[in-house]
Amino acid sequence: MSVLLYRLGRFAYGKPWYVIGGWLAVVASVLALLAVNPVRLSNEVRIDGTPSQQVIDDLAKTLPEASGGQGMLLFKAPDGARIDDEKVHAAVLAAVDAVYRHDHVIDVRKLLAREAAKGADSPLLQAQAAVTEAGGQTPAPLQSDGQPVPGVVVSADGRSALMQFQFDEQTYELPSGTIDSTVKAAEQRAARGDLEVLPSASMMEIPEIVGAGEIVGVAVAALVLLITLGSVVAAGLPLVIALVGVTVGVGGAFTLSTVIEIHSLAAVLALMLGLAVGIDYALFIVNRERRLILDDGLDAHEATARAIGTAGSAVFFAGSTVIIALAGLLVIRIALLSTMAVVAAATIAVAVLLALTLLPALLGLVKERICPTRIRRAAQRRTPAAEHGRATRWGTRLARHRYTALAAAILIPAILAVPAADMKLGLPSGASYNPDAGQRRSYDLTSEAYGPGYNGPLLVAVDSTTAGRPLAPGTLAAVTTELRGIKGATSVSLAGMNEAGTTAILSLVPGSGPNDDATKDLVTAVRDKSAQIGRAHGTTLGITGFTALAIDVSDRLADVLPLYVVVVLGLSLIVLLLVFRSLLVPVMATLGFLLSVSAAFGLTTAVFQWGWMQSLIGLDATAPVVSLLPIIITGVLYGLAMDYQMFLVTSMREAHVHGQSALEATVTGVARASSVIVAAATIMVSVFAGFVFNAQPIIKQAGFALAAGIRRLQGQAAGLLTLFPRA
Repeated sequence: MSVLLYRLGRFAYGKPWYVIGGWLAVVASVLALLAVNPVRLSNEVRIDGTPSQQVIDDLAKTLPEASGGQGMLLFKAPDGARIDDEKVHAAVLAAVDAVYRHDHVIDVRKLLAREAAKGADSPLLQAQAAVTEAGGQTPAPLQSDGQPVPGVVVSADGRSALMQFQFDEQTYELPSGTIDSTVKAAEQRAARGDLEVLPSASMMEIPEIVGAGEIVGVAVAALVLLITLGSVVAAGLPLVIALVGVTVGVGGAFTLSTVIEIHSLAAVLALMLGLAVGIDYALFIVNRERRLILDDGLDAHEATARAIGTAGSAVFFAGSTVIIALAGLLVIRIALLSTMAVVAAATIAVAVLLALTLLPALLGLVKERICPTRIRRAAQRRTPAAEHGRATRWGTRLARHRYTALAAAILIPAILAVPAADMKLGLPSGASYNPDAGQRRSYDLTSEAYGPGYNGPLLVAVDSTTAGRPLAPGTLAAVTTELRGIKGATSVSLAGMNEAGTTAILSLVPGSGPNDDATKDLVTAVRDKSAQIGRAHGTTLGITGFTALAIDVSDRLADVLPLYVVVVLGLSLIVLLLVFRSLLVPVMATLGFLLSVSAAFGLTTAVFQWGWMQSLIGLDATAPVVSLLPIIITGVLYGLAMDYQMFLVTSMREAHVHGQSALEATVTGVARASSVIVAAATIMVSVFAGFVFNAQPIIKQAGFALAAGIRRLQGQAAGLLTLFPRA
């Protein structure tokens, strides 16, 4: 491998425009495809095979109108006014009319008008009357000319109106800008009555992937590069590699978004990893080339070839471990995670290819300027001891006090991991946003005016067990009464019914919020009693809705996490055994990973769930840990943990090959690699931390967990290996 990479480095350096031209063609192709293909990302968390998802799939066949995405708008009257004030009332009606007239919103008024024309023979109206009588007290509907306005209810204090409606497609399938145009149409009419319009968390367009925080993170990374390499030219090369990498990797994924459903988190994860490893991999190679020039007196051409052969080999195997860790997600057979894995792994693969091909080509253009004259003169004046004096002393101290270092390496992350024992999983809701965010204000005002359950009503699908036989009003009333009697349920209403009358949807409002334990208990209770209720009344029941989906997603991911960890550990240990021909090195690397990922989960739980030091990251709300994160962060951190071990052990091995004893080689390896590993880890932390300031809870948590995990990996990589120099 080293010989092949050495030759590749020499060729790319000597024929730079061949390589650069090839990559320019690839970038141009991606940009051209992006220009003609609209980018369509998804925010849907869907796992096929879960009970709640199965209910949705069945409804798409029996009641297609109910398979679209749900929307909710809260209209808040100005101070001192009420919804029934003439001016405010007219503005609400106009806003509601504007929403129902939107091209992608289902206008239930037309459906009810058709049913009303049937008079007393309408199955829908009969069912509605029966369920309303048995379903308990619900907020009063908004009235217009003495008739209720469909889908709109007024709070008990008369100061707000809540509109619930449905799109004709799932929100992620809607054309770009549909949700924003719906909200703006309502806002324009509501402004006539000085109403405030607050959309729910479901009324959210795909978040922006790159914001101010992410740009600051990359800027910090650039500063670290400049300090580490001491040259603008040298510092600029890793940034170029990273930017080209995410353009090709993430941009390439975007070109397929009209064919393959790609979650927005997949794009963000690929962007984070592409930037971080793209910069780091290029940094390792550039740093190695510069050391060969400054320490061994090689010319830039030979130094580049050797750097690709040595550091490039480490980059290749390090990238392979990250790709293997991500590819392990495919074993779980969950489409959402598989897509994330493929997009992120492809971006990592592109970063590795760029580091091994485009980087030496760019170095071929820079030539000897990679080490300016002032840096060469300064290197000639420094002795090896002065060059790595501090790092050498640190490595020697670790080796001398190895048992103390071992205790610290285990106890510190173990203490940080304690909060993880209380980690609760869930999906983001309006409560996850900061108090000044529209989604959070809508959540809080809805809870105050209608009760917390209105932020996440459960949907119960009721089907007749006899093919073709409509559900009798008395049957629906009896089922409604049974559901209302379950602890935690406050009210039940009819949310929809198919034309044949064989399938009905009941909206079951809990007395607690979407992420409360009481709501989860209610979902469990409904499922436990559904078979009994069904047998008693000749029906089958299925429960779905945001809360039910969140519970099923969390449970499914928790179930498959152990399998994923076993697969990834097994595959990566095999790769590391083949590379290092040592059992202790991969075992210690795995131990360091387990300690670091545990600490990362503990810190994430303490900050986001317990609320510790939230203000430091611009957060004012507590929330459960997003259920997708544990399995994603586990895979990513394992791959990155192997990166640091790969680069550190490679440096130690090189010293040992040159005649040093095991202990001396260990200390020398730490001394030589520590500065670049610290710089690389700082760059990764900076890039990941930039995403902590994203407004979306899931992106914020992912950035924080990765930054915390990398910070712990940096502190442990050298420490554990120094304890066992003969590994």
